[in-house]
Amino acid sequence: MSEQTPEKGPAVRFPPPFVPLIALGAGMLLHWVQPLSTTTVVGNGGRFAIGGALVFAGLASMGLAIGWFRKTGQDPKPWTESPELILEGVYKWTRNPMYLGMGLLQAGLGVFLGSLWPLLLVPVTWCVIYLIAIRHEETYLSKKFGESYDGYRASVRRWL
Repeated sequence: MSEQTPEKGPAVRFPPPFVPLIALGAGMLLHWVQPLSTTTVVGNGGRFAIGGALVFAGLASMGLAIGWFRKTGQDPKPWTESPELILEGVYKWTRNPMYLGMGLLQAGLGVFLGSLWPLLLVPVTWCVIYLIAIRHEETYLSKKFGESYDGYRASVRRWL
């Protein structure tokens, strides 16, 4: 995981799934210190409906992405080599469906638990994931796949 070369994979050193977990914990800690409740905005019924919808969307995005990794025989860990680009399914709409899903899951769990803090921390989560993973992955994929990846990158947004 030390060097970023097409043979070794991207130089990702910290597992990205820990970022939204840490942010969820930080959001709930912030809620304990300074409550910012979802029930004042959407009520209890809305809290469960909106939180549940966000959790479902996050799990669906991640599940669909993992399905494509399995279908193509690839390892979803971001520091492993990518033998081929995945341009099908959910990857037609977002270049980072797993990271998108992680943020949606973080937001949904926060809303479901009654706190707006985890939702408000999603942009921070995505910025940290960009810094620790996405920028390394994009550099690696561009070096490895050249114009194929660069064309994909130009036509499909990073998030949505």
